[in-house]
Amino acid sequence: MENTLHIYNSMDRKKEEFKPNNPPNVGMYVCGPTVYGDAHLGHARPAITFDLLFRYLQHLGYKVRYVRNITDVGHLENDADEGEDKIAKKARLEQLEPMEIVHYYSRRYHKNMDQLNTLPVSIEPSASGHIIEQIEFVKKILESGYAYESEGSVYFDVLKYNEAHDYGKLSGRKVEDLMTNTRDLAGQQEKKNNFDFALWKKAAPEHIMRWPSPWSEGFPGWHMECSAMGKKYLGDNFDIHGGGLDLLFPHHESEIAQSVAANGKDPVNYWMHNNMISINGQKMSKSLGNFITLDELFSGEHKLLTQAYSPIVVRFFILQAHYRSTVDFSNEALQAAEKGLEKLLNSIDTLESLQPGEKTDFDLPAFKTKCYNALNDDLNSPVLIAQLFDAVKFINSVAAGQSEISKKDLDELKELFHTFVFDILGLTKEEKQTPDADESMLSEAINTLLEIRARAKKNKDFQTADMIRDRLKEMNIIVTDTPNGAEWTINK
Repeated sequence: MENTLHIYNSMDRKKEEFKPNNPPNVGMYVCGPTVYGDAHLGHARPAITFDLLFRYLQHLGYKVRYVRNITDVGHLENDADEGEDKIAKKARLEQLEPMEIVHYYSRRYHKNMDQLNTLPVSIEPSASGHIIEQIEFVKKILESGYAYESEGSVYFDVLKYNEAHDYGKLSGRKVEDLMTNTRDLAGQQEKKNNFDFALWKKAAPEHIMRWPSPWSEGFPGWHMECSAMGKKYLGDNFDIHGGGLDLLFPHHESEIAQSVAANGKDPVNYWMHNNMISINGQKMSKSLGNFITLDELFSGEHKLLTQAYSPIVVRFFILQAHYRSTVDFSNEALQAAEKGLEKLLNSIDTLESLQPGEKTDFDLPAFKTKCYNALNDDLNSPVLIAQLFDAVKFINSVAAGQSEISKKDLDELKELFHTFVFDILGLTKEEKQTPDADESMLSEAINTLLEIRARAKKNKDFQTADMIRDRLKEMNIIVTDTPNGAEWTINK
């Protein structure tokens, strides 16, 4: 069967046949998290969206280099060029080194991604590990004449670039509108225009994360990391760049401008953006009290949740909507997804137990074609899932003795279900935890609390240290301080 994948290109705003630069090799870059807090629902959607694409491209026979970055420097508050670095702020508040914050939340992010059954990416570079590449990239933009130095910082000259190129061709924005609508912010008087963006920022005296450069001791602008790391690992021009719709402007727009200025060509052939997530019809926000982390979702420990939802239920729920449509989380919607997933997985057990007959009362070639057509139509996972449920009706009909399927077709149907349900959609049958697994998780949780307590004692935060000890005691977990550290026992 010949499969021709069509994907929606945000640059042209239309579906296009996917044609890699160098088949069967495919280069794909996806913007990853800024690791200063626990992963939340907003992190789950791009991870699952591009995991689906990754899986399907590999299924079609492509060799994919999937690069997903970790932002650990240069991402300032409110996505601006002024203010405090998000990770440095978290480090200051928790009295830790910034890289302790990065390491801690990176581990937790990866744990959540494993729970969601996303495949490991090919390369996961960090911004702080590629400072030299970013400095060299800034030098090339300066040489091209599309940037300027001001008081130790380097800014991209949007107006000058727009004279020869189109700043705004990805997002559809016009520079004239930026000139009218971009507000003046404190500390930006060193820019020629307030919508020029930073390529390199001189660090203020209190700024923790800084590196030497030809212009000042400072740090790279947020947009610079993806341009530099995309070039390093995928070349001047690669196949696919993905991320959330919120990154389309200014992040991805600025990436294009930087790369054209430095390398003389567009960096990406296909731009793909997943849409946003809302909760009970509202945008997710800490101020609204509807900010739900993945750990809270999996444990059910949030005031908006009536129960815990397994990671695979969350994955299935997200896949039930097309990646370019909005998704609204609610308990009712998640519970419906839970029932649907159970029905789908139960049908696979039923399929395995079916006895073949003499003939097949099901158009298997048409089913297979419809499944592939759904995925080839811009990864239309909800249509694929609908086709699978049509087949579920037939499976149940065979089990009830109302229909037949031949041995040859039964074997093929089993293979198709395994391919689409497990290999491509990435769903899994979740096994119940054994008591040993429960005990291991309890032990890990207690040890983590004791690590936090030890850190609090080191920082002379005795109130927090005592609170942790007392709360554990209430749960019959006795903590004893020894010269070798804290030890604990369960008082049964």
